[in-house]
Amino acid sequence: MLFKNAQRIIENGKTRELKVARENILKMLNAAINAVDSYKVTKECLHPFFERSDYQSIYLLAFGKASVPMAKAVCDTLQIKNGIVITNETNNRVGHKKVKTFVADHPAPTSRNIKATDCALSMIEQCKSNDLLIVLISGGGSALFCKPRVSLSDIQRLTELLLKSGLDIKEINTIRKHLSYIKGGQLVRLAKCDISAYIISDVVGDPLEFIASGPTVPDSTTYNDAKNILKKYGLWNKVPASIQNILIRGIRGELSETPKPGDKMFDRVKNTIVANNSKACKAVKNKAEELGYKGIIFSTELTGNARDVGKLLIKYAENLESGSVLVAGGETTVKVKGNGKGGRNQEMILSSVEHIADTDIVFSSLATDGIDGNSDAAGAIADGYTKERAKNMGMKIESYLRNNDSYHFFKKLDELLVTGYTGTNVMDVQLILYV
Repeated sequence: MLFKNAQRIIENGKTRELKVARENILKMLNAAINAVDSYKVTKECLHPFFERSDYQSIYLLAFGKASVPMAKAVCDTLQIKNGIVITNETNNRVGHKKVKTFVADHPAPTSRNIKATDCALSMIEQCKSNDLLIVLISGGGSALFCKPRVSLSDIQRLTELLLKSGLDIKEINTIRKHLSYIKGGQLVRLAKCDISAYIISDVVGDPLEFIASGPTVPDSTTYNDAKNILKKYGLWNKVPASIQNILIRGIRGELSETPKPGDKMFDRVKNTIVANNSKACKAVKNKAEELGYKGIIFSTELTGNARDVGKLLIKYAENLESGSVLVAGGETTVKVKGNGKGGRNQEMILSSVEHIADTDIVFSSLATDGIDGNSDAAGAIADGYTKERAKNMGMKIESYLRNNDSYHFFKKLDELLVTGYTGTNVMDVQLILYV
């Protein structure tokens, strides 16, 4: 079982029926993670094409939360001349003599990220026209693969502002692309050879240009778009002056735009999505039906405020019949006003506790990378008795919500979903079981 605290979560069920429901929810979520296992899905996509490959040398670049297992799949399948892997996992290495693993930081980049990226760019300079560069991209890649046009401290300040202001990932990455030398298709400019990119999608709808800020994909956004987004959220006068300067110079045409659709250089690039949220949600539905439930996929493209989305899902689930499982996925947002700990998945469940009180609903939400927000948990679970348990412990739901402190609420109840890093990332999965 993926969940380190599985037994505790199961035993928290007040009735036998709830214990069974909780155990089955964990099995379904486990199936979701297995379906998007980054080693497996990468390896499955390599064989058909590369059995006919006649490239002189193959180079490897991998960055993101799934970079190590994805790179292992390539190294176990192909002859690699040289490779760079950039990960945020401290204790995980590829273990290949020609591949160097760098540990960097997420979500805010540090000097480690820039050093690792510089080494990757030096490797890319070695690629000749008859070579192949395999690029493995997964969630977190925007931070880990980082070559900014402004100082590191200014990028760190920007990242902090963006993550706390309720922007969605498309808006965030539009800004990132125009403050970078490598995002928004610019990596392709640096490589002389063919590129084959394998991508695990962590963006709703799988738009290639926004996954890890689309380093191998033409960019439809502009400097002006980036400026307008900052103005929309009241951030233009809060960001460092260097960032304002870059965007203004870009708008004036003093800096080159990111490469756009139709650019011929993308003719030598093949981008393939190997796993996404839809794949994970389908696995949950299949597992639910295997366990005897009626599985229903509500959506795999949820966006919006986590609290509002949670209420929407509950309202829909209230009309289902007993024995149904409602599955959903996507990536919601949280506007942080307090100084607590947690993430969008935990906040979604916390904001729903009042609404499922005294019902036969069990509600869980999971970040598929294993890390939800600024916590060490992947998400949380609650049922119709959670409000009563919290009240008996003197815990006020509204106080925890006001402080964005969902983590400590569920930690006290032993209702956190704890997995550690999963080695993959296809956003979030929500699951409502009507007992």
